[in-house]
Amino acid sequence: MAEGWGRPIRVPGGLRARSRRGRIGRTWWSQRFIAALEELGIGGRLQRGRTYARGGQVLSMTLTRGVVIALVQGSVPEPYRVRIGIRAFSEAEWRRVEQVLAEQAGYAAKLLAGRMPTDVEDVFAAEGLRLFPTDLHQLGMDCTCPDWAFPCKHLAATCYLLAESFDEDPFRIFAWRGRERAELLARLRALRGVAEEPAAPPVPALADRLDSFWTAPGAPAPPPAEDTGDWALDELGPLRSGAHDLTELLRPAYRAMTGR
Repeated sequence: MAEGWGRPIRVPGGLRARSRRGRIGRTWWSQRFIAALEELGIGGRLQRGRTYARGGQVLSMTLTRGVVIALVQGSVPEPYRVRIGIRAFSEAEWRRVEQVLAEQAGYAAKLLAGRMPTDVEDVFAAEGLRLFPTDLHQLGMDCTCPDWAFPCKHLAATCYLLAESFDEDPFRIFAWRGRERAELLARLRALRGVAEEPAAPPVPALADRLDSFWTAPGAPAPPPAEDTGDWALDELGPLRSGAHDLTELLRPAYRAMTGR
């Protein structure tokens, strides 16, 4: 049976969109990605994938540099393989963008805190780059299904789940364009001269401490001689009772107890 003439085969454990109705994507950057696709003239066809995205028909999805690969279950037993490709920026292009991001304290602070600056697209645009696609030719989209329509519902469902993955981690947008989160943040810290957080000293494994684990710690060393004796009286300050200075009356007793 050809795809499109039967109900999709339901599979347990598929990836499901969190949105159950209405718009998919809750952050400005995921909505911007969906809007970019709609502006390319495929918005009407894109909506065909919402049922698949919400029904768990996408079995898996992986994002690497320049490409997203997904397996989508249709109405035939063999899942379809979906690919969404985009051009990854070159090393030189990323270096230019990172330099601008590092020079602007606001951009750097938000990114280092794990947040996406609202006008980050302007930084890329100033360098002649587009963070989100502006032309259908900038995307390579294909599916192994026989559906002649573009995009098919398998591609559309993957686009929606990709948008929601951007909700979870906006740095996936940068990773798709060729810069992983750890490398981007390390570059920003280096350009701004921000030191890395010092690593906590490693905790020795229990197997390496069996000879001392059950040993009581030694008693603390006694205070130096100059710190023993009547120092507590000096900390208290003057103590008087009428005309008598109690501090000086008590001092001989303290010195006798400490052997001074």
